Amino acid sequence: MERVLLVGANLNDGEDYLTSLEELGALAGACDMEVAGVTSQTLETVHKAFYIGTGKVDEVRLLSRELDVDVIIFDNSLSPMQMRNLQERLEKPILDRSALILDIFAKRARSREAKLQVEVARLQYMLPRLVGLHAALSRQGGASGSMSNRGAGETKLELDRRVLEKRLSELRRELKEVGNERETQRKRRVKSGLPRVALVGYTNAGKSTLLNAMIDLFGPDEGEGAEKHVMEKDMLFATLDTTVRKIAPPEHHAFLLSDTVGFIHKLPHNLVEAFQSTLEEAKEADLLLQVVDYSDEHYKEQIAVTNETLKKLHADGVPMLYIYNKSDLVSPDALPGLSGVEEAQLAAHLPVVPKANGEGGSTLEDCLGDSIYLSAKKRIGMEELVCLIEEKLSGGYKECTLLIPYTDGRAVSYLNENAVVFSTEYAQDGVRMRVNCKTEDYGYYMKYVEE
Repeated sequence: MERVLLVGANLNDGEDYLTSLEELGALAGACDMEVAGVTSQTLETVHKAFYIGTGKVDEVRLLSRELDVDVIIFDNSLSPMQMRNLQERLEKPILDRSALILDIFAKRARSREAKLQVEVARLQYMLPRLVGLHAALSRQGGASGSMSNRGAGETKLELDRRVLEKRLSELRRELKEVGNERETQRKRRVKSGLPRVALVGYTNAGKSTLLNAMIDLFGPDEGEGAEKHVMEKDMLFATLDTTVRKIAPPEHHAFLLSDTVGFIHKLPHNLVEAFQSTLEEAKEADLLLQVVDYSDEHYKEQIAVTNETLKKLHADGVPMLYIYNKSDLVSPDALPGLSGVEEAQLAAHLPVVPKANGEGGSTLEDCLGDSIYLSAKKRIGMEELVCLIEEKLSGGYKECTLLIPYTDGRAVSYLNENAVVFSTEYAQDGVRMRVNCKTEDYGYYMKYVEE
């Protein structure tokens, strides 16, 4: 296991640099690295040549030798010039935050699309950093002797750049093909008429755990839950691939639930760009479920990062529910309406569904708020969450009674599959069904509506 030294800078810009360094350590751990030491410097502005001050650079070099570290990681994106200068002065391999996140993504990618997206992001990161990485890159090509005077030839840098740009073009072409396949799948899901709900949120907030809980409780294929599961692990960026599952709760409308890649502070722009097609799931959803790790003291900052990333994706206009996960790990006083509840009795009072006026409550009666406090790991609050999802999506549904003639058996079959059926009666004139169906289906079957 590689030993690493973390280096940060306090720029007095309102950002909690200590929290950022702590998160950098978690990222290093997710990349199978051991944090041997942490150091930081307070600066007015970033040093153009070294990111940190020249005196601090010497201190970091001595500290890295004393701790016998293999890699030095900086808690920010370094410019190509800063990377080159630090490499020369510190005499150790250098990584910045962006490169570390890219390494994690490269290790976690499983599907063909994810692997292509990560490679595109890595090559985009490498291209501007080719300059001066090695002395060999500045050498001229061409033959020796008199032949060398016939032309300047190509520099090693230009050759490497050409190879990377060619590879980038190939990858983008492959991604476009995969993107077309994804678009076909998306159109097929749209054609199904099922509402689309997407899980978004900060990395390690519990999105995959929540998806697995919904699959276990409301998956349409009984007994196949384990096969439909996605990997869940207490680790940053444990899963990268977007997964879509059909959720069919009894006496509720079915919907498609998709899990998306987690967000993080200072997420490299190249990654957001590369994963654009994957993150389209969030942009085109009918409803977003922002999963929040409520047990993390910095959860408000994480919500802000998620909302800012959604804004960059132009998905900030999609209706959203806030899912305050891991609420079983906090003090009851931190939950609305539970002040004074004993710690041992907390689970019995979950979930908490705040009412529209902000007061807490443990029932759904008159609860029209946009948040819920639950525990996905303990499967607490799933029923209430389904009710809130349906409440949010209810604008597209209508409750009615239909008398369908026996000659139109296709309509009966369709409604049994795509609507919530409250009752079915086989009358003399046809099948009488009390249903809650999509508004477009109501319009189509209006001729069968009983007043």
